[in-house]
Amino acid sequence: MRKLGWGIGAAVVVLAGVYALTTTGGDAPRPVPGECASISGTADQPRYQVADCAAAQANVKVAKVVDQAGQCPTGGAPYSTYTGPVTLCLIPNLVEGSCYEQDGEAGVRKADCGSAEAVKVVKADRGGATCGTGRTLTYPEPSVTFCLARVGDLR
Repeated sequence: MRKLGWGIGAAVVVLAGVYALTTTGGDAPRPVPGECASISGTADQPRYQVADCAAAQANVKVAKVVDQAGQCPTGGAPYSTYTGPVTLCLIPNLVEGSCYEQDGEAGVRKADCGSAEAVKVVKADRGGATCGTGRTLTYPEPSVTFCLARVGDLR
């Protein structure tokens, strides 16, 4: 189960790298906390697009906008960062009850909960939820805890 959480964390870091390669900073509007994005493509040809947080392709969320990467919150799951004109602290855009799988283009994508390899967000709590035996991802800003379980383990 530990590998699962690290896999999601690693995917977020990869997604942040893709974001860094695709953002020009010039005339683009400044990102705001709570804004979601769809990141897909490859490291050589990434695609970044602001997306509605309810959209299936919205796989990251801006947690905080800071001046330097060292200012991202600590004390929970690692944030991925992008440093340009500002630094974005990003978290995965996970929805309670939804399932996710690793994806070569998107990092993490919504998946069919019928797949035994999928990971289900059993609980998403704005605070410090207790997750029991499942994997826990906790972020201090915004304060959110995701309780994850491999779908195959829920059967």
